[in-house]
Amino acid sequence: MRRLLLAGLTAFAVLPAAAGTAPKLDLETIMANPDWMGHEVETPYWSVDGRSLYYRLKRDGSPVRDLYRVDPARGASSKLDAAATAHAEGPAVYDRAHRYAAYIFHGDVFLVELASGRCTQVTRSSLPESSPRFSADSRTLQFRESNSWYVYDIASGVTAPAAVLKFADDPQAKKPDALGQQQLDLFKSLREDKADKDALHANEQELAAADPSRAPQPFYLGDKQQLADAELSPDGHWMLVVTQPAHHDDGKAPNVIHFVTDTGYTETEAARTYVGRNDPAPQSVLLLDLVAHKSYPLSTDKLPGIKDDPLQAIRAKTIAQLQQAGKGDDAKALKAPDVRPVTLYSMDSGSAGIVWTDDGRNAALEFLAIDNKDRWIASVDFTHHTLVPQHRLHNDAWINWIFNEFGWLKDGRTLWYLSEESGYSQLYIKPVDGATKALTSGKFEVSQPQLSNDGKWFYLRTNKTAPYSYDIYRVPSNGGELSRITRYGGMDQFVLSPDDTQLAVLHSSAYVLPQLAVQNVDGSAPREFTHTMKPGFTAYAWIEPKIVEVPSSHGAGVIYAKYYGPADDTAAPASRPAVLFVHGAGYLQDVKQAATYYQHEQLFNNLLVQQGYVVLDMDYRASEGYGSAWRTAIYRQMGHPELEDLLDGKAWLVKNHGVDPRRVGIYGGSYGGFMTEMALLRAPGEFAAGAAQRPPSDWVTYNAPYTSDILNDPQLDPEAYKTSSPITYAENLRDPLLINHGLIDDNVLASDSIRLYQRFVELHKKNFWISLYPLERHEFEHADAWYDEYRRIDELFETWVKPAR
Repeated sequence: MRRLLLAGLTAFAVLPAAAGTAPKLDLETIMANPDWMGHEVETPYWSVDGRSLYYRLKRDGSPVRDLYRVDPARGASSKLDAAATAHAEGPAVYDRAHRYAAYIFHGDVFLVELASGRCTQVTRSSLPESSPRFSADSRTLQFRESNSWYVYDIASGVTAPAAVLKFADDPQAKKPDALGQQQLDLFKSLREDKADKDALHANEQELAAADPSRAPQPFYLGDKQQLADAELSPDGHWMLVVTQPAHHDDGKAPNVIHFVTDTGYTETEAARTYVGRNDPAPQSVLLLDLVAHKSYPLSTDKLPGIKDDPLQAIRAKTIAQLQQAGKGDDAKALKAPDVRPVTLYSMDSGSAGIVWTDDGRNAALEFLAIDNKDRWIASVDFTHHTLVPQHRLHNDAWINWIFNEFGWLKDGRTLWYLSEESGYSQLYIKPVDGATKALTSGKFEVSQPQLSNDGKWFYLRTNKTAPYSYDIYRVPSNGGELSRITRYGGMDQFVLSPDDTQLAVLHSSAYVLPQLAVQNVDGSAPREFTHTMKPGFTAYAWIEPKIVEVPSSHGAGVIYAKYYGPADDTAAPASRPAVLFVHGAGYLQDVKQAATYYQHEQLFNNLLVQQGYVVLDMDYRASEGYGSAWRTAIYRQMGHPELEDLLDGKAWLVKNHGVDPRRVGIYGGSYGGFMTEMALLRAPGEFAAGAAQRPPSDWVTYNAPYTSDILNDPQLDPEAYKTSSPITYAENLRDPLLINHGLIDDNVLASDSIRLYQRFVELHKKNFWISLYPLERHEFEHADAWYDEYRRIDELFETWVKPAR
């Protein structure tokens, strides 16, 4: 589910136009190509010398992102043409002595000597390089090409592989079987030939060990495993290699069918595997000593709780039911493993969850249990070649997909990490041989920790002042006061300057996409550098959503929501229609002081108000930003706590805004579409009509990483899937339902909606419709499809919600 870099902006807040001058909204305009609104500033980063900032902007009418450069001292910003772009830079890393910088640009590696400014292009290859890093002694530059690491010697200019990994058996290690040994015993010539081969191999190894100019000897790792990732130590001594079974069965993948193609022929495309059809491949870690040329497996057996079964009660119940039904083989397949399989946490870069200290003397790894209940951080004992457990995070429901960042302080002995162990994501430090210390605490979320280059401060994003308000804070890396740096309320992304003196910040507001600002790290001297919204868009008198607190009648406390209503918000009781908009992704926060991810929907909400409705957009349980208990309330019962919250939202509208309880509609996409279906099917009569876009209608056919976290595997926990799937409740349909789905959606497959539609047909239901879009995936991309989709929703509400009953 697409995520835009949306943040909060106050300096460029959109003000209502003067009375009588604002143009009137129409569906054709608000569903047009989003270019008419403006563009968000994307991926800002500092130049090597820290004097300039680069960022990208989408080009009108094109997916191309142009590169811009701004001078924060003068405020001048310019778009770089092709010639100027060829001389631009990428985000830089620096050596410990600060003599050199390196960066990746157009997929190649560049090295800069800081004193002279001399730039050297290190690679020019067809495959992209990544992850540049200097060795601990600053003599070499390391980088990776896919999962292969290379070392560039700065003095000689020679590049060589750090290690050669071969997933095959070592031919020299092969021992003759009984027949082969008999041949050697019988024939002198065969013995002599073998002795000659052994002598040549031994001589080659001796020469290679004594000659650093030669390529390294290969590591033969066997043909039973395949490479998942590899991480080289900064001192070049060690490599951690992540492997997984070579012939792991990924399961049968369903097909997406393309009916409208540029060839004129119907085409098929494999999509992702269904949940439970095969778990992710279990991973293992090897420690390679590149100097001694030896390999050591790092066993996870000593991780605390690794041999427990957190699903024991559910497992026992399901096994008993299968045995009673005479399905002994199925019951046997559900037997708990002796040691729970794990994977390495996948970091934002796509690499495994492995972090080295700057000097390469310590490494930490982050493991996730495939059953999703535990996360472990362990360091490596290089003397004994073992893992040393440092932290365990357990959650009876599931470990969060985010808030898993970790690393090392500059002392190379102290870990830092985020953890939800208190119920909210907070920042902790822990010496490898010492006790844990919390750097932050409270009922708010901490994310995006960035350690300053001098190692003295952590800069981070939090919603400390209110769940919907995000800003940059900082805290001393050894503990101290958490202090606020920015005051945007809608900040989403920031980048610290190389000299630790300035912050580049992306921030936005309700109708202004992310814009670039710079300010000092003490919070002083904020300067704004971009304003990329279009005059045609800002001319409208957009409704500023009002953040409200809806009381829960189910013991959940307060449900935060955005309310859209007319300027004159007085209405007689039970006199007006309303619509609930339900955000998608489940775990997503839409109630923020920032530009929404749902741009089209927000404009549609404005149109609804213009047509006489009021609209409520709620951060129901499962939403991001409110702690782990709020997130995991849906464990094994998706669609149930959320529906309670939506019904509380409806009751709040009736009580506080004169809404007729018989004239409330509901709509949303993806998880919002799922909740629309759950609302109509589990609470028939509560909503006058609903529109579900690209909805998961049966979680058995969704993917493994998302669904198994929340519902476990369907073979193990079939009751959770039955409880949580709209198709279970199809017989309850009595209110009008419109389903819109892209036919080439490879996230939530169109078959989900088609299968539910068939259930309605067989149940002889009325007033249900489906619209299929041949050229749309999960995120609609074409303005015509957006318009058609929302024209149908508008007509649904005009027919079934707006008229007084």
